[in-house]
Amino acid sequence: MGPTAVGKTALALALAERWSLDVVSADSRQVYTGLDIATAKPTPRERQRVPHHMLDVVAPGERYSAGRYALEAGPVLASIGAAGRMPVVVGGTGLYIRALTDGLFVEPTMDAPAREGLAGITAGMDHASLVRWASRLDRRFGGTGGRHRAQRAIEIALLTGQPLSWWQRTAATHGVIDPWVVRLTVPRAVLHRRIRQRTEEMITRGLVEEVEAAIADGAPVTGPGMDGIGVREAVQVLQGTLPREQLADAVLIATRQYAKRQETWFRHQLDPALTLDATRAPAHLADAVITAWEQRIT
Repeated sequence: MGPTAVGKTALALALAERWSLDVVSADSRQVYTGLDIATAKPTPRERQRVPHHMLDVVAPGERYSAGRYALEAGPVLASIGAAGRMPVVVGGTGLYIRALTDGLFVEPTMDAPAREGLAGITAGMDHASLVRWASRLDRRFGGTGGRHRAQRAIEIALLTGQPLSWWQRTAATHGVIDPWVVRLTVPRAVLHRRIRQRTEEMITRGLVEEVEAAIADGAPVTGPGMDGIGVREAVQVLQGTLPREQLADAVLIATRQYAKRQETWFRHQLDPALTLDATRAPAHLADAVITAWEQRIT
C-alpha cells in the first residue's frame, strides 16, 4: 500500500518475477470501466504479465462501496489461494484495504424518501463543500474517497443520528484476510515529481478524450466514478469551465492533496509489517519484501 504514484504496481510486477502471484486491486477508481488513463490502471501489457483482479467491475455512474468490494474481492482472494498462487492486494484506497482486513459495518436502515431528498441536495454541492460538511458531522472523516464517500458520511450522520465512524466502530463485521502489510513511501519532493510525470503522461495519452468517450457512452458527469481526480477536471475542460492549458496544474494540485491525505491515513490506520523507501529500484524492493517474508515464515 502507499500513496498514488509511489510505485506500487512496479513493485508488484517485480515480485511476480520471483513469486507465482495474482494482483488484487484495492483502488476505488479502477473498478470503473472505460477510464484506464484517468485511473492509472496497469497497462494491457502489464496485465498480460501478471493476472489482475477487481479492475473494470462496474460502469461509471454505478455506486460501488467498500462493503461491496469486500464481498466480491473475498472469493477472488480465496480462489487465488486455492489455485496455489499468492494473492497480493495492491492499492491506495484505505477503506477497501480496511474492509478486507477488519471488515465493515452493517449499514443501518434509513428512511428511503428522506434519503432520496438528501441525495438531491448533496448532488448540487461541489466536492469541497461535501468534504467540509462531512468533516463537521464526523470529526473522524478523513476527506478521502471522493464525492461518493463524503455524500455517504453526510447521509448516515443526518439520517441515523450517529456519524459514519461510530457505525464503523460499533457494527463492524469480520475481515476476510489476515494481512501482512508492506507500505511504500518516498520523500515528498520525489512523490511530487512522480505525480507531475504521471499527470503529463495521462494528458498526452488522451485523458480528456477518454472522459469524453465515457460521457458519450452514457456516463453521468456527476455520477460515481466520474468524480475522481483527473476525471472531474477533464469534465470541466469539456464543459468549458476550465481552460485546457490549466488542466495539468489542476490535476497536479488535486493529486498532491489526495496523496497527502492517503499518507496521513496509512500512518494512523494500518500497522505495516514492513515500510520501504520506494526511491530504490523495484527489483531491490522486491528483494527486501521476499527476505522479510521468508524470515516471517521460518
